[in-house]
Amino acid sequence: MSTAFPDDIAAMTPAAKLCLHQLPDGARAFVAGVVSSSTDIDAVTLRRLGELGFLPGEPVQLLRRGPGGREPLAVLIGETLFALRLLEAQCIEVTPAPLS
Repeated sequence: MSTAFPDDIAAMTPAAKLCLHQLPDGARAFVAGVVSSSTDIDAVTLRRLGELGFLPGEPVQLLRRGPGGREPLAVLIGETLFALRLLEAQCIEVTPAPLS
C-alpha cells in the first residue's frame, strides 16, 4: 500500500507546505513548524517534538515507513534517527527541499 502523494509535486513552489507523513520515502525537506493535527495531540507532545529537534528551518528526511507502508516512520533530523508514530508525523509541517 503506497502513501497518497500529490501528482503535481514538481509544480509546487518552495513555500508549499506538506505534513511530514505526506513525503515519499527518501524525500528531503525543511521543518516549517509543529502544529496540532488532532485532538489526540496535546501540548506536551508538541513540545517534545520541538525538543527532539523538529524546529523551523531544520533539514529532515523521511527515510522509510514500517511494515505495510504505515508506522513507524523512520525520520532523520540533523544526524539523529527517530521512529515516529503517524500521528506525530502529521503534526510536523515541512517544505520540500528543491530537487538537486
